[in-house]
Amino acid sequence: MRDEAYNTLQEWIVLGKLEPDAKLKDQELSEMLGISRTPVREALLKLEDEGLVVTKANRWTQVAPINPVEAENIYSIGWTLECLALEQGTALISSKDIAELEALNERFYRILRSDDKLAAIQADNEFHNKIIQLSGNAELTKILEGVKVKIKRMELHYFRLNVRKLSSYEEHKQIIDALKRKNPAQAKEALRDNWKNSLERIRLYIE
Repeated sequence: MRDEAYNTLQEWIVLGKLEPDAKLKDQELSEMLGISRTPVREALLKLEDEGLVVTKANRWTQVAPINPVEAENIYSIGWTLECLALEQGTALISSKDIAELEALNERFYRILRSDDKLAAIQADNEFHNKIIQLSGNAELTKILEGVKVKIKRMELHYFRLNVRKLSSYEEHKQIIDALKRKNPAQAKEALRDNWKNSLERIRLYIE
């Protein structure tokens, strides 16, 4: 039940159903979830460890604010680790893997045209998750999962599709083209640029 509460509350925070700075009361949450207060409290502690919830001892618990200043720190961790994943997986990437990346990117393109922000972000994540999986590094995958949760929350909060339309799709194509040409250095550079450009799109929206 704790895991169920954790997964649901994390989703509500990421999707914005529980808004930044919203006060959290375990009694109210237990009623919303239809479970006892104990697993809710345990879930909130885990979410606090992940930085999605903040607590003032014996006073209040609330959803962590979204701080645009932190975006650069989170994104820089993301592109550094994903570039490492690409580096570790380069020798293992097959023509079948490249074809799958192309298919994922074309799916991303179709969803971008549908103006469904959540679906577009999820499709973008599927493309990047394929790159991470190719590393075969379970520890790296686990670390990046936590980073990606915070990034997804930030993107849902800040991104507008008209700012990112087709840009990420074209940047993904550059990564794929470099992999086809067996140029790992250029693939890493294109991947890093994709992350940095995503960060810049957040800055543009904030401004």
